[in-house]
Amino acid sequence: MVTVTVLGTAQDGGRPQPGCVKACCRGLGQDDRRFPVALGITDEQGRGHLIEATRALGEQLELWGHPEVCTVLLTHAHFGHVDGLGLFGRETLNARGLSLRASPSMLALVEATPAWALLLEQGVFSPTPLSPLAATTLSDTLTVEAVHVPHRAELSDMHAFVVRGPHRSLLFLPDHDRWETTLAAHDCSSVREWLGRLEVDVALLDGTFWSGNELSGRHQDEVPHPPVEETLSRLGPRRSGDPEVVFIHLNHTNPLHDSTSSEHRRVLELGWAVGQQGMTFSL
Repeated sequence: MVTVTVLGTAQDGGRPQPGCVKACCRGLGQDDRRFPVALGITDEQGRGHLIEATRALGEQLELWGHPEVCTVLLTHAHFGHVDGLGLFGRETLNARGLSLRASPSMLALVEATPAWALLLEQGVFSPTPLSPLAATTLSDTLTVEAVHVPHRAELSDMHAFVVRGPHRSLLFLPDHDRWETTLAAHDCSSVREWLGRLEVDVALLDGTFWSGNELSGRHQDEVPHPPVEETLSRLGPRRSGDPEVVFIHLNHTNPLHDSTSSEHRRVLELGWAVGQQGMTFSL
């Protein structure tokens, strides 16, 4: 059996977000804190394959049950998705020979960044480029496919991942700019059509903001992510045959963090879900 564990549901800054003194981050109890988004995949042999390397790596490994990690996959170079890479080095985990899988663009950045290049020189990671045109085999019953999606590319490109187990498949899409450009890139006219083409049973989708009102005066082009309101409008109620849709990568301002909010209730009423730290999916 292949099992996927959600190791974090927050946007790159986590919750509470550093420097935030608003009500959304004040006085949070331990149960209200959220790690930056990451996934742990456990294959049929009990080996671990980690998507994203966050600064909350220690807590996430504990949440995951400390499997033997043999693969680290990266979607893109934005800080919260990669700032835990150094924790695999000599000062902490002292790992050896981990397979580091990412796009050629992302791996080029690793090789050009002195602190990360040192990890390659020391044999912590063995880099392997991912091709968006082919599935990557991680075990006898587990493959991962990289899916290019448009997202701010200051440092690297962005790839979502489709994780395929022996029985079911899951899409991990924590970031993208907007539905218009993502759907156009894949020659699809609707979210439902694209998910159908990917043949996934579960879709973990970018839910960074509930609406543009959370941007505190900044234009949405400065922080491009499709608001959950828009995604719900495009999807409507869940239909027979639809995959499970779960919203992840929630900004600290997102009312979906509050399970008693009207926004959270709206997602559930339409038949979709909000990601919870520690939730699992059997593939």
